[in-house]
Amino acid sequence: MPTPAPPTQQDNKRGLFISCEGGDGCGKTTQARLLGEWLGPALHKEVLLTREPGGTPLGQQIRQLVLHGDDMGPHAEALLYAADRAHHVHSLVKPALERDTIVITDRYFDSSIAYQSGGRELTATEVRNLSMWATENLVPDLTILFDIDPKVGASRFTDAPDRLERAGADFHQRTRETYLHNAAQEPDRWIVIDGHGTIEEVAQLTQQAVRVRLQEKFAHYAHALTTNTFTTPESTV
Repeated sequence: MPTPAPPTQQDNKRGLFISCEGGDGCGKTTQARLLGEWLGPALHKEVLLTREPGGTPLGQQIRQLVLHGDDMGPHAEALLYAADRAHHVHSLVKPALERDTIVITDRYFDSSIAYQSGGRELTATEVRNLSMWATENLVPDLTILFDIDPKVGASRFTDAPDRLERAGADFHQRTRETYLHNAAQEPDRWIVIDGHGTIEEVAQLTQQAVRVRLQEKFAHYAHALTTNTFTTPESTV
């Protein structure tokens, strides 16, 4: 089922909404932060960096349940993620976009589609429709997939794995394949970045790809993104 097209900034004068996606250990959390540190100054805009689940106090409680709580069925898991998403969008994301803020979220509904319909094997239509209802059809302007081999991602874990990280190799391979399939279906929204490089290399690839895509989709950003140079992460490399 096609995702509803997001309204353009010219149409509703709202901020820019970017989601960062990928399997466990792909580096998206670090890359989301670095993207914000570059893009905010480049566009002279405030940046809100958030995450799902856990971007709000209520979301932090839901995050504890889904990542560290008792085992649960796939439908219960999907509903908990949708509840977090509904509150996150209503209380944090939409108000920020209305202030013309750049919102960068570490995971959004594409994670649910990849993990619950790919990994857990619910239907993609069920999961997508649930998220569309929960968010009142709020779709990111741009979604960045940091793609890595799940075995590489697992090798990067430094803490004890959570409930999803322990789901097994087949689960994570299905999740990766679902991500790549969905990205291919919506090439105008998605950017796929090879996440196997160093933090600096992946950050540079991300900046370059985002620069080009935003210049294509949002003409009013063209000058700022043309004149602003790339930044190199320092303390994180």
